Amino acid sequence: MATTTHQQDPQLLQPQSSSPLPFKYSDRVLLKTLLDRQDGGRGFVGQRVVVGGWVKTSKEVKKLLPPQPQATPASVPPRREEKFLDWEKKGDKDVSCVEIIQSRIPLIRSIWEVFGGGGYGRVHSTPSRKRIESAPSKPATPPPPPPQLSTAYLLITDGSCVASLQVVVESSVAPPSNLLPTGTCILVEGQIETPSTEGKHVIELRADKVLHIGTVDVDKYPLSKKRVPLEMLRDYPQFRPRTTTVATVMRIRNALSFATHSFFNGQGFLDVQVPIMTTTDCEGFGNLFHVAGLELKADKQKLSTIHETDGVSLDVVKAAAKEKSNLVETLKRTESNREALAAAVQDLRKTNELVSQLEAIEKKNIRALSTKDEAVDTSRDLFLTVSGRLHLESYACALGNVYSFGPRFQADKTDSAKQASEMWMVEVEMAFSQLRDAMNCASDFFKHLIEYVLGTCHEDMKFIAKRIDNSCLTRLQQIASCSPEMLSYNEVIDTLRKVEDKKFETNFESGVVLTADHLSYLVDTIYKKPVMIYDYPKEAKPFYCRLNDNGRTVAAFDLVVPKVGTMISGSQNEERINIINSRINELVLPREKYEWYLDLHRNGTVKNSGFTLRFDIMVLFITGLTNVRDVIPFPRSYGKGNN
Repeated sequence: MATTTHQQDPQLLQPQSSSPLPFKYSDRVLLKTLLDRQDGGRGFVGQRVVVGGWVKTSKEVKKLLPPQPQATPASVPPRREEKFLDWEKKGDKDVSCVEIIQSRIPLIRSIWEVFGGGGYGRVHSTPSRKRIESAPSKPATPPPPPPQLSTAYLLITDGSCVASLQVVVESSVAPPSNLLPTGTCILVEGQIETPSTEGKHVIELRADKVLHIGTVDVDKYPLSKKRVPLEMLRDYPQFRPRTTTVATVMRIRNALSFATHSFFNGQGFLDVQVPIMTTTDCEGFGNLFHVAGLELKADKQKLSTIHETDGVSLDVVKAAAKEKSNLVETLKRTESNREALAAAVQDLRKTNELVSQLEAIEKKNIRALSTKDEAVDTSRDLFLTVSGRLHLESYACALGNVYSFGPRFQADKTDSAKQASEMWMVEVEMAFSQLRDAMNCASDFFKHLIEYVLGTCHEDMKFIAKRIDNSCLTRLQQIASCSPEMLSYNEVIDTLRKVEDKKFETNFESGVVLTADHLSYLVDTIYKKPVMIYDYPKEAKPFYCRLNDNGRTVAAFDLVVPKVGTMISGSQNEERINIINSRINELVLPREKYEWYLDLHRNGTVKNSGFTLRFDIMVLFITGLTNVRDVIPFPRSYGKGNN
């Protein structure tokens, strides 16, 4: 198998600039440009930049008020005697002797009265006396205290990296009350500085201009300084990418998407878009979204009557499955005893099996009613595509090697942690190739995705290791350095039959479908690494898989990995038209829906093979999360409000 080397982030290969470059299409500098450097941004100290982002956490530090001035003689009107002393001290030459005597008249009068003197004549007022003996004015009202000054410390993120930037804004620049709430959007301009106090921040931005403030409704905004559980964030898909965890997962998802295209472009594949809606049920079985017209109303009424007659309501059983799934999740989160959890899991498994049986009966009834009722025209009915491999095969028979990357749909109404109604798939088809070629390509592609993330998402993976899965780096490195264990389906059955320390609920019989419990024990406990299982019973795989010479198995494979289960499913496709015809008849598939596919194999047929990688499950595997809805930007699931 071909080996790949770790890719390096192009930005890390560039020389460390002494001046941060703004984003090409705005004046804003991305925080990744400042913070994702070996020096943490110290080389930018003293530079002026414009940054924008959303407030994660904040605090306001009040400044001490300057001491208030005490009352001084200049602020309190002096008494008349004090005025005289003032004049005397100042040596005011404009004060006459008469004025001095007049200012002393009360004192002279008091001495005269003590010695029995009388007849003291009234001293006539003069302008000078009037000025001296005028009533003292009221004390002036003290000025209001100066406004309380403060400093706002804001930790902001713009989604470009894990790290956050501390922004310092004085109250004289912008009111702190408008900046502090979590979720506030700001655009500021200022100078990069070294923090005045030592801490976890290498640099900070001291803002002197606030260019934009996007306020939030604090009472309704769901995020806060504290961590919000991921299951609660699912109810707010419009806000959850503002959390560090979801933002990190989305950056890793982006890296995996880029790695997908780079791998296939490097190997000479062409990207082909397949239809979202099609008249062909590619898998030939399973739960599909059926996009039908008004003419199927009669069928639905008949099916409703059939269910009522049978005494079993599919909707009731599905509702029960959902409640039991919620109970299992609750028991997992709480420290309940293992016996209660095991009993709940077993009960849920049985209920899900009953749902699958009832849905299979419903599908058969739809086919029967559509066949018997000539008034029902199903020629215009459509399915939301569950797989695009048949369509890709037609292009592989002309272009050679093709792939497609897009959404696929499955009407699975059970609340599974590994399944959603809409999931993204990477599908591959190669002309002139057989089963082993597809297995080798799938293994190389899987390793390439792991190595690319390890080589380019350093800080994101450090955060994943710290917050979600502390063993993720070691686990991914080990898997990338080894080859998967290659086992036939029969060898897997024999291996599991020999297990003595665990009891499986499903008996091992010929044609049994391996359950998630089987696969988990196989890769997590026995081999502790990915396992490639091939040559499945024909009943377990779609009709187009090539029938082996024994007539019982088909050339199909699954790549099963620890923690998440089946990651890749593939096959060599049947090129013999007579066997394709017999398989369509065997599974009672509507021939008219597959006439175009049959025609493809009547004209210039070729051996070809391919596979499908469950992209969302790959993101789940890389990040160590447990629910696929936490790695899909806008998860679609039954019974939930979806954007």
